[in-house]
Amino acid sequence: MDPLTWPARSWLFVPAVRPERFAKAARSGADRVILDLEDAVAPSEKRAACRALLDASLPTEVPVYLRVNGYGTEWFEEDLAVASRLRLAGVMLPKADAAEHVARAAAALPSSLPIVPIVETAAGLWNALEVARAPRAERLAFGAVDFHLDTGMTDEGDTLAHARSRIALASRVAGIGAPVDSVCIAVDDEATLAAEAERGRRFGFAGKLCIHPKQIAVANRGFRPPAADVEWAEALEAALSARRPGDPAAFTFRGTMVDRPVIERARQVLAQAGKHPPA
Repeated sequence: MDPLTWPARSWLFVPAVRPERFAKAARSGADRVILDLEDAVAPSEKRAACRALLDASLPTEVPVYLRVNGYGTEWFEEDLAVASRLRLAGVMLPKADAAEHVARAAAALPSSLPIVPIVETAAGLWNALEVARAPRAERLAFGAVDFHLDTGMTDEGDTLAHARSRIALASRVAGIGAPVDSVCIAVDDEATLAAEAERGRRFGFAGKLCIHPKQIAVANRGFRPPAADVEWAEALEAALSARRPGDPAAFTFRGTMVDRPVIERARQVLAQAGKHPPA
């Protein structure tokens, strides 16, 4: 199945060293689960954690991704070799600063395995379009916390509006999936998380990275289209199904003209709501 047809509102990180949490993460309601070999694993444990995944029981009821260690680290090649032997939906590549980083990962992985490059440095943002156009890039993710460390910019107000716009536009120009926004580190602050999700949706992001199961429901709500939009899209789909062969391509629906862009928008709304994949 094409990963772009799956809902992508909530992406839950799970430490790769905690296999007892994998099944619980899959039942959390998250749209995707990310087994994390990077930030969640101490350097002294990385090799053992990577190899232990070969014997771990991975969930099958949700798409599972593996965040490997980045290009240029001593663990990069082994992480990819192990990823190639696991039943995964994709690989997340941190600090994807150049298309070459993604290409190197793609060359080491099965041809069916997509890659989600994480833009989290000034170089990565500068090269966002090239990264988005790299081989097998499914969509981009934004790592605002590391971006802050790299640039000194904060993630307050509209400080990172340019970064989010650039990532969203690069994704669109490259023809890949809508990007995923950064984590919210305020685990117990639903209002902050909801505001961040709403901001991400306004910037054209499809979902949000999550660091705790309690964030899932808020993220899912934040990236679900408004109920009125879903009802309109479902009604339009029903009207399309009732049309006969040979009917004009453009027609009137609820007092407005409907043509190809309007139809595509309705199908995007339904896909975002988890109703069905876009045609």
